[in-house]
Amino acid sequence: MASKGSYYAKHKAKIHGTPEEQAQKRLQQVAIHEPLRKTFEEGKVLLIDKPLHWTSFDVVRKIRNSIKIKKVGHAGTLDPLATGLLIVCTGKFTKKINEYMAQVKEYTGAFTLGATTATYDKESDPENQQPFEHITELQIKQAAQQFVGAIEQFPPVYAAIKKDGVAQYELARRGKDVDLQARPITIYEFEITAVALPVVQFRVACSTGTYIRSLAHDIGQALQCGAYLSELRRTKIGDFDTANAVTLDAFLEQLKADNEAMNVVTNNEEN
Repeated sequence: MASKGSYYAKHKAKIHGTPEEQAQKRLQQVAIHEPLRKTFEEGKVLLIDKPLHWTSFDVVRKIRNSIKIKKVGHAGTLDPLATGLLIVCTGKFTKKINEYMAQVKEYTGAFTLGATTATYDKESDPENQQPFEHITELQIKQAAQQFVGAIEQFPPVYAAIKKDGVAQYELARRGKDVDLQARPITIYEFEITAVALPVVQFRVACSTGTYIRSLAHDIGQALQCGAYLSELRRTKIGDFDTANAVTLDAFLEQLKADNEAMNVVTNNEEN
C-alpha cells in the first residue's frame, strides 16, 4: 500500500540533495544582512513555481531557512507530484494567507484512463485495469460536465486532512479505517483540452478544498473504466498567475545577489 512517508524517503535526495551535498550547502551559507531580513519580516508575497517532488512545506522550510525569519507560510498545498503556483507569505503578510486560500484556483493537467491507484495519482501503482479503447472524446467531455457546478466531493484516502490531530494519510498508511466525509466544493469550469487515449488533458477552475485527484478518480468512475491523475500544474490563484512566478532556485539566486549587493554597500560605507 502506498504511503506519503515512503514517497518522501524515495525522493528526499531529489528534494534536499545527498547528505554530502547538504553538508556542502551548509558550508556555503552566509548570514543574511539585517536590513534585507527585515524586509521579509515587514511582509512579502512570493510567487514560487513549485518544483516536482517537493512538498509545499519543503518550499516554505527552504525559504524560512534562507531568510532567517520564523513567520513563513503558504496559501494552499500542492501535492509532491504537482508543479506550479505556490503563494508564499512572509512576516506580517502571513495574515493574508486565508484571504489568498479562499480564491478560485486554476489547474491544467492530465488523467489516465483504464486503471485506478490507491492515492488517485502516480504516487502509487496502477491497478484494477479496465478497457478504455471504446470511450469517445464526446463521452469524456459529457462526463466532465457532470461535475461542473456546486457538488459534494469525497477527498482521497491519502489526503492531508486531519482527524484528531492526525493526517488522514497517516491513518491510511497504518492500515486504519478512514471515515471519508463528502465536502461541498464548486467546479466553475472543467474543459477537456486534448484526448490521446488513455491520456486526457484538461483545464479546471475550482473552489478551495477541491481535490483534483478525486476529480480524476470520479470521472473514471463516471466512464466506468477507472482513471487516475497523471499530471498536474496549478496555473492561477485568483489574480496571481504562474506567468509572474519564479522558480525556487531563481528566488534563492536573487536573494544571494541582493545580499551580496548589500555586503558591497556595507563595505564601501565602512571604508
